[in-house]
This record gives sequence, C-alpha cells and structure tokens, in this order.
Amino acid sequence: MSGQLHRLFNHLAWADARLLEALKTAASPPAEAIREYAHALGADDVWLARLQGRPPRIAVWPALTLAELPGAAAIIHEGYRQYLDALDDAALDRRVGYTNSAGASFESAVGDILLHVAMHAQYHRGKINLLLRQAGAEPAPTDFIAFVRGVPAASTRVPLPPPGAGRPPL
Repeated sequence: MSGQLHRLFNHLAWADARLLEALKTAASPPAEAIREYAHALGADDVWLARLQGRPPRIAVWPALTLAELPGAAAIIHEGYRQYLDALDDAALDRRVGYTNSAGASFESAVGDILLHVAMHAQYHRGKINLLLRQAGAEPAPTDFIAFVRGVPAASTRVPLPPPGAGRPPL
C-alpha cells in the first residue's frame, strides 16, 4: 500500500505543478482560484503537521499570493515525500489524534489521512479549473490516468456560460 501512496503523492505534486503553471500563465488568474490553490496547500500542510505531531507551518486557509504558492508547494511536497519514504505498511493503521478547525477531536488511521489528502486536493483542483475556464483561461487537466500514461487526457473546449446563467444543455 505504501507504494500506491507514493504514486498518489507523486500525482499530487505533478497535478499541483500543472495547475500552478495554468494560474501563472492566465492573463488574469481569478483571485478565488488562487485562494482555492492556497487552501489545498494549507490543508495539506495541516494534515502533514498532524501526522508529524507538530504545529502547521501555514493556516488551512492561508492568504498566499500567486508568487508565494510555488515555494509553499515545494516545502509541502518535500515534506510528504520524506514522510512517505519513512513509512511502512504497518504504520498505515497507526491512529493519529487531532482537533479539527471547528474544535472537534478525532482519531484517524494514517492511511485514511493520506488518502484524504490526495482526494481533497483533487477536489479543489477541479474547482480551480472551473474558475480558470470561467475567466477565459486554459484549465490544466490533472487526471490521474494522464499522469500515469504520461500523455494528457482528452479534453474539449466547451465554453461555459457566465456564473448564474445556467447550465448548457447536455
């Protein structure tokens, strides 16, 4: 299982890099897209801090600029690489106690936390791509299968209506 987690976190770093490039090349990247990307990084750091038993380096909703995102991403991705390199399959069942941002206390297995981190980031990447598309910028396909194949996933250039205008017919 730890080998599969390495693949998921290699995908996470790859997808983050593609999305960051899309944000940087957009003529006017939406502030909400930058905020979502910063949140994905902030949440990743909060979970890594819980796994490592230390305080987080950045907030779960940090106020990072586009220029600050690459440095934060590099630190967080390297932290997960080191954590996973030291992890064995037996450690995946270890329980980690933590208090969430609402003040509720929980215990979760290391493996469940790591799967959550990978899935949570992908959820926010989808939102960021929608925001980029709505702003007229090119989204960054970040599908896992494209990462594995090394070939971009098929995509279509479907113009979306402005927010609030309804959905296009299917």
